[in-house]
Amino acid sequence: MITVVSCAALAGIDAFTVEMEVDMTRAGLPAFTMVGLAEGAVREAKERVMAALKNTGHKLPPARITVNLAPADKRKAGSGYDLALALGLLGAAGTLPPEALQGWFFIGELSLTGELKPVPGVLPIAIHAREAGAKGLIVAPENANEAAVVSGLSVYSMNTLGEVIEFLTGTTEYEPVVAEEFSADTSSEWMYDFSEVKGQEHAKRAIEIAAAGNHNLLFVGPPGSGKTMLAKRIPTVLPRLTFDETLEVTKIYSVSGLLNKKRSLITERPYRSPHHTISDVGLVGGGTYPKPGEVSLAHRGVLFLDELPEFKKTVLEVMRQPLEDGAVTITRSSISLSFPSDFMLVAAMNPCPCGFLTDDKHPCTCNNRQVVNYRSKLSGPLLDRIDLHVEVPAVKYDDLQATDGISSQAMRSRIEAARAIQEARYEGTPLKTNADLSGRWLETFATISDAEHTFLRSAVETLGLSARAYTRVLRIARTIADLAGVPDIGVAHIAEAINCRTLDRE
Repeated sequence: MITVVSCAALAGIDAFTVEMEVDMTRAGLPAFTMVGLAEGAVREAKERVMAALKNTGHKLPPARITVNLAPADKRKAGSGYDLALALGLLGAAGTLPPEALQGWFFIGELSLTGELKPVPGVLPIAIHAREAGAKGLIVAPENANEAAVVSGLSVYSMNTLGEVIEFLTGTTEYEPVVAEEFSADTSSEWMYDFSEVKGQEHAKRAIEIAAAGNHNLLFVGPPGSGKTMLAKRIPTVLPRLTFDETLEVTKIYSVSGLLNKKRSLITERPYRSPHHTISDVGLVGGGTYPKPGEVSLAHRGVLFLDELPEFKKTVLEVMRQPLEDGAVTITRSSISLSFPSDFMLVAAMNPCPCGFLTDDKHPCTCNNRQVVNYRSKLSGPLLDRIDLHVEVPAVKYDDLQATDGISSQAMRSRIEAARAIQEARYEGTPLKTNADLSGRWLETFATISDAEHTFLRSAVETLGLSARAYTRVLRIARTIADLAGVPDIGVAHIAEAINCRTLDRE
C-alpha cells in the first residue's frame, strides 16, 4: 500500500514541497530503502522513527518498505522529516486512513519516545504551505509561534506523535495557535541610546546623514575614541521595520537556526559585528550546502566591521557584490542559491598601525611607508561603495561632562522624515534611497544651480577631489537637504558633504 504525506525542504531562505511516498509490501524479505537525494540526517530518520513508533505503541509488521522523497533531484537535509515519515509508515500499514493525511503539512523531529522536537526554517515552510493551499501545518510547540505569524494558515502545536495521531483521527480536538500581535516599535527595548554618548557631535551628525540616506559609513580615529560605541547605537535611529521586512529578516534567522525561541518575529534592526578573523564563507555565506553569512544576517540592519584593514583582503573583496546588488548568489556544482543582503555597512579603522596619527596627546610611532601600506589594504572598489569617511577624534574631558546629548528617538524622528521625502520622490523608479543615486538618476534628482556649481568646482580643484568623490558629495548633499526639509541642494549642504569625505581631503 502506498501513502503520500506532504512535508517541505529548504532551498536558501525559501521552501518547496516534498511529497513523501511510502510503499509497504509483505512480498520479499523485510528491508527499508530511502531514495530521493536524502542526506545523512534524513536517512538516519529510519532509526529514530522506528523507535518512536515502538515506544508509542505502534508496532509495524515485517515488510519491505520503500520511501521516496519527491522531487528526487533536489537535496533534502535535516531532521524535519521524522514526523511525516512516521505518519506515512502508519498510513501505509493501514493504521491511519490515507485521507486523514491529505492536505496537511507535517514538520518536526521525533525523539525516541515520540516527543515532537523543533527544527530550523519553519517560517519559510509555513509561508510555502499557505501558498500551496494547505489545510494546515502541524509543528512542535517551540515552532508554533514562529509559524503562526503567517496569516491564512492554520497552525497546530502538538507535543507527541500520539497527540498528532489522535488529532488526525478525530479522537482529540486542538485549536489553531494564535499569533502574537506584530509591533515594530522597539524603542523601549534597546540597551543603548545616543543620549549616552558624550561629545562626538560631528560623528553623530554623520550617522544621522548616513541613516537618512542609507549611506555606508567609515569611522577613522584613534583607539578609545568611541567608534564601536557609536556603531552599536546606529540601529536605534534607523526607521522601524515594516511587517514585510520583518518577515524577510526572520526567515533568514529561521533557516540559520538563530531565531530566539521566546520571540516569533525579529522586530528590531539586526546588528552584526563579526571579528576580523572571519573567513569569506562566514561573511557572505556558503558551505557544502550554502547557509547565510554575516552579510545576510545583517539584512535590513547594520553590519559593523571594526578594525577594517585587519580583515583579510579576500574577505573584503567578496563583499563587493552584496554591497552593489543587495543580494549574495552562491553557486555550487549542483545548486545555486541567493540570499538577501541589503544592509548598511559601518566600518571603523585607525588612522595608522599604531592608531595615534591624528591624536594630539599620544605620539605616532609609524613612518610614512607604514601608514601608506596600512591604508592600501582597502581597495579602491571597496572604498567606492562607502559614501562617508568621518574622523572620530579622542574625546576631550570637558565633553565627558556634557549632559544634553541628543536622544536616539529624536534622531530617528528626523531620519524617518527624510526617508519619507525620498520615498515620495522616488515613487515609480527603481530607487529607494539617496544611496542608490548614480548616473542619470543623480543628474535628475541632485541638480544644483550655478552658485553651487561654482562652489563645488572650487572645492574639486582645491582639494583634488576625484570624479568618484564628486558623485558621492552630490549624493550626500541630497540627503543633507532632505534632513533640512528643503527641495534644493544649497552651498551649505555641499560644504557639509565635503566635510564628510575625510579620506578624499587627505
